[in-house]
Amino acid sequence: MIELEIYKAGHYEKGFGYKYFVPTPVNDEWTWRTPIINRLLEKAAVKLGELNSFARLVPSIDLFIQLHVAKEAVVSSRIEGTKTNIDEALMPLEEIKPERRDDWLEVKNYIRAINEAIGNLEKLPISSRLIKQTHYTLLQSVRGENKQPGEYRTSQNWIGGNSLADAVFIPPQHLLVNELMGDLEKFLNNDEINLPALIRIAIAHYQFETIHPFLDGNGRIGRLMISLFMVNEGILDKPLLYLSQYFEKNKGLYYDNLSVVRTKNDMVQWIKYFLVGIEQTATLAVDKLSKILALKEALERDINNGFGRRSHSGITLLHALFRDPFVTIDKAALVCDLSYKAANNLVALMQSKDYLEEVTGQSRNRIFMFKPYLTVFENE
Repeated sequence: MIELEIYKAGHYEKGFGYKYFVPTPVNDEWTWRTPIINRLLEKAAVKLGELNSFARLVPSIDLFIQLHVAKEAVVSSRIEGTKTNIDEALMPLEEIKPERRDDWLEVKNYIRAINEAIGNLEKLPISSRLIKQTHYTLLQSVRGENKQPGEYRTSQNWIGGNSLADAVFIPPQHLLVNELMGDLEKFLNNDEINLPALIRIAIAHYQFETIHPFLDGNGRIGRLMISLFMVNEGILDKPLLYLSQYFEKNKGLYYDNLSVVRTKNDMVQWIKYFLVGIEQTATLAVDKLSKILALKEALERDINNGFGRRSHSGITLLHALFRDPFVTIDKAALVCDLSYKAANNLVALMQSKDYLEEVTGQSRNRIFMFKPYLTVFENE
């Protein structure tokens, strides 16, 4: 049994000219005497329950999932240094400036990795196999594609600094990775441990980032693991909660709270920080869903009252825009089963109502963006 207040995070061992950190295994019972953890845990659980209940009330919740995923991909990738914004992430590659295409591809890979991982949960537990599959997707054909995608590292890595000599933190040597990840996998799936799920994933996220099992992509996989765990445990029916925005808002605070576990054995502080993040992020997600639902209802009412004989096609296109907020005339014609001329007139009407905004500045091959919807996600 591990008692939080006297928990020892690990120890250092000697490498060739440096010391690496070996974290204490986590697959055990955990107890604590710090009352505020229980209060923060309760507040976080209440907000998650509210988010889940709200999501169940929205009949077309799946319309909204993909943009949540896209937003998470943008923010999580931004933590790693990419510059893509959500507008760009949803646009076709040919509309992206050449110097920003590498960033765009990384975000697209992240979106695909999230979707594949959520789908794979139906047949796989959160395990090394699932984590490696997700990592493989994440690093395909982008920076990092030569850093063993889909495989745990076979060499030493480090965090911060330019080399092992000036690194801020050096994770355990590669020979220990399989054993440590095996312990973490057991911890995530051990039904005999009586531990609240939110505490379990807080500890697991810290442990994953400390092991740093891959040569690249550890941060994104570690953050994605939180969302996978929420869905896998039935805490959320849909992947609607992502902590990247909370972590990215003050990256220094995120890294400091991870570091204080290793340097001061203070897992209590990390868990408090993590639970506050769950509560705040769930609150924002409920607010965002409320705004999206209100927007959808307002636009449906406006279309039904003001589009006349075009109202049926207008509603059809509106729902398609909630799935993919970029559209061309050809796509609108296909979605609504209209002629090109009729689709062009419908898009022009939506543009006059400020539902759509043309983004290419061209007279041909125009692309229109569903600006009111994207604004909900941008204003945070």
